Amino acid sequence: MDKYMKVILETKRLFLREMNTDNFDALYAILGDPENMKHYPYSFDEKRVKEWIERNMKRYENNGFGLWAVCLKDSGELIGDCGLTLQNIDNKLLPEIGYHIRRDLQRHGYAKEAAKAVLNWAFDNTQYPAIYSYCRYTNTASIKTAEAIGMRYCKEYPDEANGITHVSVIYRQEQ
Repeated sequence: MDKYMKVILETKRLFLREMNTDNFDALYAILGDPENMKHYPYSFDEKRVKEWIERNMKRYENNGFGLWAVCLKDSGELIGDCGLTLQNIDNKLLPEIGYHIRRDLQRHGYAKEAAKAVLNWAFDNTQYPAIYSYCRYTNTASIKTAEAIGMRYCKEYPDEANGITHVSVIYRQEQ
């Protein structure tokens, strides 16, 4: 692990750190994979991946959080992103846990492990009374990950990007 990388969280198998422009190739392999992003409103080209990194770097400065790079502890390899962002969910700006894991490493519990750590971090480091997760209603893998960390169905609503968006929530007192 590079000593200049700011590690935010550690789990049994992972560490989450701030992403930076040097992470373009690893993130492009995830976000630019059409199969991996089939539930996302659009596919990522090089420009969108660069903007994704820049947007998260700004979030760190402005909010103290954002999507962080998910890395394997044993190798330091970046395998995805996971973190807390403020998202427009049914016309309300709400704290949301998002996650993307490289397709060949899905179904190994990495998204659940990272999302649970982010959830704990959010309740320990913010005053938000609830944390949300949202996705296209057809994204059963993402919904199951949210449920695996204790979130439960909140609502579904129609929207332009997803057709129908599924929202999961967990309240501070449920933690």
